[in-house]
Amino acid sequence: MSLIKSISGIRGTIGGKAGEGLNPLDIVKFTSAYATLIRRTTKLTSNKIVVGRDARLSGEMVKNVVCGTLMGMGFDVVNIGLASTPTTEVAVTMEGACGGIIITASHNPRHWNALKLLNQDGEFLNAAEGNEVLRIAEAEDFDFADVDHLGKYIEDNSYDQKHIDLVLGLDLVDVPAIKAAGFKVAFDSINSVGGIILPKLLKALGVEDVTPLYAEPTGDFQHNPEPLEKNLGDIMSLMQQGGKDVAFVVDPDVDRLAFICEDGKMYGEEYTLVTVADYILKHTPGNTVSNLSSTRALRDVTRKYGKEYNAGAVGEVNVVTKMKDTNAVIGGEGNGGVIYPAAHYGRDALVGIALFLSHLAHERQQKAGLTVSQLRNTYPNYCIAKNRIDLDPTTDVDAILQKVKEMYQSEPDTEVNDIDGVKIDFPDKWVHLRKSNTEPIIRVYSEASTMQAADEIGKKIMDIVYSMK
Repeated sequence: MSLIKSISGIRGTIGGKAGEGLNPLDIVKFTSAYATLIRRTTKLTSNKIVVGRDARLSGEMVKNVVCGTLMGMGFDVVNIGLASTPTTEVAVTMEGACGGIIITASHNPRHWNALKLLNQDGEFLNAAEGNEVLRIAEAEDFDFADVDHLGKYIEDNSYDQKHIDLVLGLDLVDVPAIKAAGFKVAFDSINSVGGIILPKLLKALGVEDVTPLYAEPTGDFQHNPEPLEKNLGDIMSLMQQGGKDVAFVVDPDVDRLAFICEDGKMYGEEYTLVTVADYILKHTPGNTVSNLSSTRALRDVTRKYGKEYNAGAVGEVNVVTKMKDTNAVIGGEGNGGVIYPAAHYGRDALVGIALFLSHLAHERQQKAGLTVSQLRNTYPNYCIAKNRIDLDPTTDVDAILQKVKEMYQSEPDTEVNDIDGVKIDFPDKWVHLRKSNTEPIIRVYSEASTMQAADEIGKKIMDIVYSMK
C-alpha cells in the first residue's frame, strides 16, 4: 500500500491500515486540515466548498467521506458529481466558493485515488499553503463544528454545461468554421468523466461524426490511463483503419490532452501546447510559458511572433505563477496540459480541443485537405529522452546537482537554470535534472533534434553524476 502526502495534496492506493494507504481515516484528517486552512485564510464571505470527482471505482466512497468531513467542519458542500478537474476549477469561481476538492488520481492506475486542493480562485494551492495543510494534518490542529453550525449539502449537476458554455464563449473558438469543416473525430476517455463531457462538447462545436472508445464512465480503466503512446494501441489501431481526421485522448480527470493523427500515429503530447499556442499567437500575440522539462518548440514558435518565452518550475501551480508574472497569453506543460487564461488558469482539455479544431479549420481554409500529420510537420521537430538515476537514500542529491551546475555554468554558449533542479541549455539541445520528492532518484530529461542525440546528451550527464556518487 502507498500513501503520499505532499504540498499538492494526498494520494495513495485504496485500502490498508491508517497511514499506509488512502483510507477513510487519512481522508478525514487531510480534508479537515484543508478546511482549517481555508477557514483561516479565505477573504470571501462564502461558506461553500465545491467537490467533484472522476469515475474511479473508489470515487463514491472517497466523495462521501470528503463531503461529510467538510460538513462536519462547518462548510456547505456543493457536490457537482462526476466532473473533470477543469470543470471543478471553473465551478469554484462560478459558485463563488472559497475552495474546492477534486477527487482524482489523474493518470495513476485504477487502484489509486487522491485529493487535489483548490483555493478560492479555482487554482491549486501554492507551496506555502500546501505545507500548512500538511502541518495542520500532522498536528491534528482542527476543530469540528457543533450541531448548530454543521454545513449543508447541495448537489448541482449543471457545471458540465456551464463549462462547455464557457469554452464556446471564447473569442478564438470558431464554431461555424469547425462545423463547416465537417470533421470526423474519435476519442478515448479511458472509462472516466471524459466519456460524459466530450460528446457534449463535440456536439456543441458542430462535430457530428464522433466515434467514442472506452467512453462509459465505469472507472474500470481498459488500459493504463496515462495518455502515452505505449498505452494507446487501441485508439491508434482505430485511426489506422482510416476515415477519421483526428482522435483526442484524455486522462481520467480530463486536464491532459493528446492527439492521434489520421494515419494512427501519435501527434506527440509535447506538441498539444505548441499547436494551440501557434493558433493563439496568430490572433493575440503575447508571451508564453511552459515548464523546464517541456519542448523547446514552444520557445521557437513564440519567437517566430516576436514575443517572449519563459520557463517555470515543473508543476501546474509554478507554471501559472510564471504566466501571471509575465502576462502570458497561453501556457501549460509538455504532458498535454493547455492553460489558457482567457478561460481560466488551469490545464483544460476541453479548451485544448476547441482551440485545436478552430486552428485546423482555419488552416484548411488556406490549404484544402490539410491533414493533422501535415499540420504537425509545420512545427520544429524535437525529441525528448526520459531517464532516471537511482541513488542510495543517503546520497546528498543537492550537492550533486550543485556540482553539475558549477561544471557547466561557465561554458560558452551554455545557459544554466537552477530554479528547479538544474537545466543545462546548449545551443541545439538541453538536459534537465530534477530530484524526486518521494524517492531517491534524479529524473533526467533531455531534448535534441533526434532521439539518438537526446539520449546521448542525457547519458553523458548521467555518467558525470555516476562518477560523483
